[in-house]
Amino acid sequence: MNPTMSPIDWAKRPFQKYADFGGRAPRAEYWWFVLFVFIGEIIAMLLDSIVGTGGIVGNYGIFVLLFVLAVIIPHIAVGIRRLHDTDHSGWWLLIAFIPLVGAIVLLVFFVTSGDSGDNRFGPNPYSADVGEVFA
Repeated sequence: MNPTMSPIDWAKRPFQKYADFGGRAPRAEYWWFVLFVFIGEIIAMLLDSIVGTGGIVGNYGIFVLLFVLAVIIPHIAVGIRRLHDTDHSGWWLLIAFIPLVGAIVLLVFFVTSGDSGDNRFGPNPYSADVGEVFA
């Protein structure tokens, strides 16, 4: 692992590449961001229940809604870049609309290690300047 890249650095990368759908994202970038989103949603739900804004928009409160709106574009972008790292088109993200099977297929793609060399989507993100947390 690159000692200069902390988990917070990995979680920030999708925001730094906010709507960048090209290139590749290593597992560390994807999974640290997913953890950040999960923790952020829990905090937003707690805020909604404390303030009393839960259930304003369907089952969700205003804080959850604002948080989801803030992270949806980078979440889609990092998912597409993660698929690119395993040499799959970003269109595979649409398989999530197939109940259960889609989630399982995407989970397999997301946990699979990326191509060791360059692929059609770009150079290897595990180069000397980027470390790997889940090697």
